[in-house]
Amino acid sequence: MIELAKEPSGLWIVTIDRPDKANSLTEAMLTELAEIAEAAGEARALILTGAGKVFSAGADLDEARAGLATSDVWERLSGAIAALPGLTIAALNGTLAGGANGMALACDLRIAVPGAKFFYPVMRLGFLPQPSDPRRMAALIGPARTKLILMGGQKITAEDALSFGLIDRIVDPDALIDMARDLAADTLAADPAIASGIKELCR
Repeated sequence: MIELAKEPSGLWIVTIDRPDKANSLTEAMLTELAEIAEAAGEARALILTGAGKVFSAGADLDEARAGLATSDVWERLSGAIAALPGLTIAALNGTLAGGANGMALACDLRIAVPGAKFFYPVMRLGFLPQPSDPRRMAALIGPARTKLILMGGQKITAEDALSFGLIDRIVDPDALIDMARDLAADTLAADPAIASGIKELCR
């Protein structure tokens, strides 16, 4: 349910492929994603996307009730993505919900299709978000808008997400991966030490 394509250029494309369940994430899927991210230090750039019309609905509900909602695997995944030296891009093919926000927030860039929605109803479900998620979200959109999403329970449109700074571009669905490739092109062509050096200076 996780697909990985490694290209000769050094581009890795990771696809969450469980569209019949809105790409909801099981512990096995999250572990596989974390293992890929931990091995992706050799990648020059990484694109994270989903199959179908939803990027991810967050945790699989049955597994969430059984403890996945509070598992450390979410932080393991987002931490591994955030630590990568190459450019990381979340190409959001649809709605981003719940704990799946963490992996997108950990990426360097986020692009999304026009119909995407963004929400994180963790408080309503009776859980705290993973510790790094509010910090990363607040760094992008500020504390008040972060509380709007996490405490106000608001579902944000792609247009609002763009105006807030939560995403960087709105892209036609047919052009989503092409745009992600275009954003990665200069990094793939650069000296890896220079690219990683610029990323470190931006931290």
